[in-house]
Amino acid sequence: MATIEDFKKLEFKVAQIKEVTEHPNADRLYVIKVSLGETERQVVAGIRAAYPEKEKLVGRRVVVITNLEPAVIRGVESQGMIFAASDELGASVVGPDREVALGSIVK
Repeated sequence: MATIEDFKKLEFKVAQIKEVTEHPNADRLYVIKVSLGETERQVVAGIRAAYPEKEKLVGRRVVVITNLEPAVIRGVESQGMIFAASDELGASVVGPDREVALGSIVK
């Protein structure tokens, strides 16, 4: 079981999806460029089945964990993780319900 101290170690921020491309080595993954306001990151996300029309993701504000150690996923570096919920209908990215400033801390 995670403690509140474990949770506090993670940094959640609001980002905006700027670009979405198919992962060159995986049918279920997208390579997504997000803006955190002052900086941009590249994130690999397993949401391709839920969002076959990648253009519908561009411009959306999402929640990203920004202080994870970078990971190479099927040959592509991921510099964070986009939050998504999933159920029997598939994945749904998680984001604010209004335009919150990019880089805002989610707590």
